[in-house]
This record gives sequence, structure tokens and C-alpha cells, in this order.
Amino acid sequence: MYQTLMNRLREALAGHVREKYGVELAIVLERPPKIEMGEAASPVCFELAKQLKRAPRQIAQEIANGLGKVEGIARVGVAGGGYLNAYFDRREFWASVQAEQSGESRVASGEKIIVEHTSINPNKAAHIGHVRNAVLGDTMVRILRHAGNCVQIQNYIDNTGVQVADVVIGLLQMEKVTPVWVRNRAAEAKFDYYCWDLYAKATSFFAEDKARAEKLRGGTLRAIEEGKGEDAEVAQIVADAIVGCHLRTMARLRIGYELLARESEILHLHFWDAAFEMLKKSRAIQLATSGKMAGCWIMPWEEEVKEGKEKTSEDEEENTQDKIIVRSNGTVTYVGKDIAYQLWKFGLLGKDFHYRKWPNAPEGQTVWATTSGANDPEAPHFGEPASSVYNVIDARQAYLQKVVAAGLRALGHEKAAENSIHLSYEIVALTPRCAAEMGYELTPEEAKKPYVEVSGRKGFGVKADDLLDKLEAATLEEVKKRHPAQGPAAATGRRDATIEQWQIAHAIAVGALRFFLLKFTRNAIIAFDFKDALSFEGETGPYCQYAVVRARSIWRKGADRSSDMSSDNSGAEAARILEISRGTTAQRFLEGLENNDLWELLLGAGSLDYAMEAAIATQEPAFIAKYAFQLAQAFNNFYHKHHILSEADEHKRAFLLRLTELVEAQLVKALLLLGIAAPEKM
Repeated sequence: MYQTLMNRLREALAGHVREKYGVELAIVLERPPKIEMGEAASPVCFELAKQLKRAPRQIAQEIANGLGKVEGIARVGVAGGGYLNAYFDRREFWASVQAEQSGESRVASGEKIIVEHTSINPNKAAHIGHVRNAVLGDTMVRILRHAGNCVQIQNYIDNTGVQVADVVIGLLQMEKVTPVWVRNRAAEAKFDYYCWDLYAKATSFFAEDKARAEKLRGGTLRAIEEGKGEDAEVAQIVADAIVGCHLRTMARLRIGYELLARESEILHLHFWDAAFEMLKKSRAIQLATSGKMAGCWIMPWEEEVKEGKEKTSEDEEENTQDKIIVRSNGTVTYVGKDIAYQLWKFGLLGKDFHYRKWPNAPEGQTVWATTSGANDPEAPHFGEPASSVYNVIDARQAYLQKVVAAGLRALGHEKAAENSIHLSYEIVALTPRCAAEMGYELTPEEAKKPYVEVSGRKGFGVKADDLLDKLEAATLEEVKKRHPAQGPAAATGRRDATIEQWQIAHAIAVGALRFFLLKFTRNAIIAFDFKDALSFEGETGPYCQYAVVRARSIWRKGADRSSDMSSDNSGAEAARILEISRGTTAQRFLEGLENNDLWELLLGAGSLDYAMEAAIATQEPAFIAKYAFQLAQAFNNFYHKHHILSEADEHKRAFLLRLTELVEAQLVKALLLLGIAAPEKM
């Protein structure tokens, strides 16, 4: 509701300024630091003063007097040297938030948006860095959909790349196993863990002899791309099995996908061939005939020189980048295939994939995958062009994402290049304490660092499933202390817990991890720590979840208490509380300075749309995490200040209970946008 009023005010001010002064201005609105100063403030009069050559406060007074009625705004005043401060109509806001809370969610409409996230190389188990990618992408999907957008979730599977080739070499050349052995082992548990260790061994093996590595990789990559021989057979077994492991891991975090876009089909269905011809025809790429890149197809392009510097011939030479698209041995680089994939996303390739259902998808999920085989006639129309594409890829891949956009521009697709959004993020490391808890031996120097970096190539890192297991185990112990065993036992391996205990522990563990990864802005390096993430105090997932549990408990007790007093059933009493709270007598508890704390809590409850707007505009899910924490914090302060259940005034008690219910509903919505469930007990 807050954003709705801000939009109305912005439009009214812009129209008034245009009509009265003949000036077109972008109206900036800010949230004042104190509630006594109103709910919105604009410095527009300072900008107008420059153009009109008049005092800003004089202009502000004119606008405040002449603006007229804006729905939902009680009044507009002048503050300081010329600020316009707007004060919301508290009664109308109260009614609107209640109506909004009971209304239906928005129906998806508009042009299609693609969010591609996770996209883990299918050569080893997922680690904590991959989890940050998946959580960011999944949360952006939830936010965009809640805002009414039509969003499609894709997960790019690089099943023909160097990382898969390295595991194939490790299996066939180092371990000397057969394809039959690989198939049997891939059907067993923890195959992704086995490949994790093997990949680290293969990395060391290649480091010993770079010439050998180049020769083995070149031959293996070519065989995989062409889909021929034992190398290709083993690559498919490995990639498909590990993708299945990744899907199950992410399902534990409430993350799912609609389409697995496999790199093999970009080759076998000739997506790359079509893109290659387009790039050559437009002269976007060139064949290098000399130098270290001789025989390679490259894309020469320029990056901008840093601001504040004039371009020199030396700068131009430094900033002219040559990206290899096709290697001299004829194999395609990752970025080449990604250009073809990006063209398909925007409907610019003139081709489409074939689709099939992915076998053994996580329970409750339907996942589709691209295939070179027959097309399933029941498959959704994934090939419909997107209006914008979010690629969730870590910040270290920023250069490659620029190359992809440069490729689109070179082909004349400027709009598609502009709408190719790189949702970048920094690495996830571990605090030294966390690394020690996970069993890693640290040097004295590492133990003194603020964080310890992980490396999949070296086999040093926290596997996502291990992390979740440890979080769930720690949470379960606390849950069992608070809630003694009642009800049927959970599945085997759940530490003698009941189903209810296990469900609570799982919800808290997932909430702790997701919130921890989302509360930081994307450009922040995260140092993960178990103790910090699991704390029930401070800016954590469990703190927000507990605020919901507390609010529900108050509401239930309030309804039951009033029911006992009135001899009605609790359902009827809940309806009566709602009716009383909607009346004008209840709204008087929002008026006056003495009720500012109640008004601020309501204002917070009605500001989820404001946080969502900020999250979408900046592609920063951290805005939703911050909103959830601040609302939980405000509610806890409210809980400690007001004796809700023992309030003698029936109308005020009804108002406080209804306010509690509204806060609970908004907190649940915010947590759901973060992919976090709110358990009934904690």
C-alpha cells in the first residue's frame, strides 16, 4: 500500500508542476527519518528553484496550497528550506491494508521474463557458492511473479564442457573403469560426492603435465561434442546422474525449475551452427591468422575506458578485447554456445529445442529438459520469446557476460543486449570457525583471516547437502528440547525425531540458510557461519520466523480468550474481532502522537510493496530480507510494550489483535518471497 500512495503522490506532484510552472521533472520521494515529519518527502522545490530563480520554500508553500486532494494523503506541508512533506490518511491506510490483505493475489500477465539460475557444471556435488546462486535466482523469480510478471525458470546444464570432460578423463584414463562400471556407480547414492573427489584428483593430474592435459581435453571435448564413443557415453551418464543429485539438493531448499536447457542440444540441434553463420555473416567474429590465437574464431570488441580519463592509443589497445569463440581445434567455447542460447531466449535464432520430461524429478515437481530426440507433444511452449532475461552468474563471469551482450549488439539486437541482465554476486566463503566445524584443517595464517575461500577444483569447500545436514541436526536438537516427542516417528535416519519435530527443524534450517545468503547485498562477499545463521536473535531467518509464531500464538489466544468470555465459538469471535477492528472506533488508536508506535507498525506492515519495488528496480532481494527483519523487530517491540491479551478496553484489544494478524500475514508473505516457511511452533 505504501508504494501505491507514493506513486499517486509522485504523479500528482509531476502533473501539478507541469501545469503550474510548465516544467517536466522526475519527482524524487524519500522516507523522512522521523514519523513526525510525515511518511513521504520531496526535494523537488530545490530543483524548481534553480529553474524559476525563486526561493524553494516559497515554491513549496505554493505547491502545498494548490496541489489539491490526493487520494490517501491527508495533507502536504512544508518543512525546512523547502521540502514538501506528505502525511498519509491513517484511517484510510488502515482500511486499505486490511482490504489488500484479504484480496486475491495478482494474476501473471505481460511479456515473458526468463530467469536462468543455478547452472552448476554437472561434474560434482553442489557447494555453498552454488546455493547462493540458486537462492538468489529463486527469490528473484518469487518477487517478479508476486509483482504480476510471467516468469519462466531455466537451469543451463553445461554437459559438454571442460569440467565434465575432466571427470570423464579421470574415470577412463586415471581410474581405468568401464562405461558399465560408471553406469552402475552413478545409480548409487552420493555419486556427486565421488565425482567431487575425482575432479580434485584430475585437477592435480593435469597440473603435472599441461601438454598432456591439453591433448587429453581436446580429444575428449571433441568426442563429447560430437556425441561419439565411450567418452561421450560416459559424459552423458555422469552429467545426467549429477543433474539428478543437484535437483534433489535444491529441492531441499524449496527450489525448483521448469526447464533444463542442456548444452548438448545447442550443438546437436545445430543452434550453434545457426549462430555461427549469423556471427560470420555480420562480421561480428573473425578468423585469426597469426599470433597466439591463430586458427581461432575471435570476437574483437571494446570495453569503455574508465571515467575521467581521455582515450589514448594505448588505452584503445588495452581495452580492445579478443574473445575466442571457436578454438583452433574446432571446438566451441562456453561463451560461443551461450550466445546461441541467449539468441534463442529472445526468439532471435529461428530455431527451437525438442523437449521431454526429466525422469526422476524431485517429488512434487515437473521438470522438462531439452532433448535431441522426439519432441513430447505435451511440452509447454518454452520457445516463446522473452522480453528480458536474468542470468544469475557470479561476478567473476562478468567479462563473459559482456561478451555475450556484445555478440547480440554486433548482430544488431541492441534491445536484447540491453535486456540481458547479469544478476551477479560475490563468492561465499567460510569463517575460520565454520571451516573448522566442517572438519577442515587450517594453517595458523588461515585461522586469523576473516574468511577462508573455498575451491571446487581443489576439493576444498562445503557441499550443500553436508551444510543442510549439519544445520538440520543442530536445529533438531534445539527443537527436541523445546517440544518433547509427540506423534509418529519421522523417517529412518532422523535422529529419533517425530515427523512434527523434523518438519520444524527442517523449516528453521532452510530459513536460516536462505535468509543468511539473502540479507547481504549481491556485491558483498559472504563469510558463512553456523552460529550466526542459526541465532534466534538479530538479523536472522529464525528471528523472523519466531515473530510469526509469536503473532499467531497471540491471535489464537486472543480469539480463544474472548470466546470463553462471550460463550461463542472461537471462529465467531475471530469474526467479531475483525468487525470491531474495522469500525471507526478502532481507527482512533492510530491518531495522535501517543499512538505513533502503532501507526509505524501498521505503516511497516503496509510497506511490502515498497520493498518489492526496490528489489525489482535494483535486482536486490536483500531489500525483502531487510523488510522482513525490520517488521519482525517492530512487532517484537510492540509485543513487549502493549499487553494485548490483558487489555481491558474491548475495542482496543480487538484493534491490537487485528494489527497483530495483519503483521503476521505480511511477514508470512515476505518470508515466502524469500523461500522461507513459517512453522507453527519453534
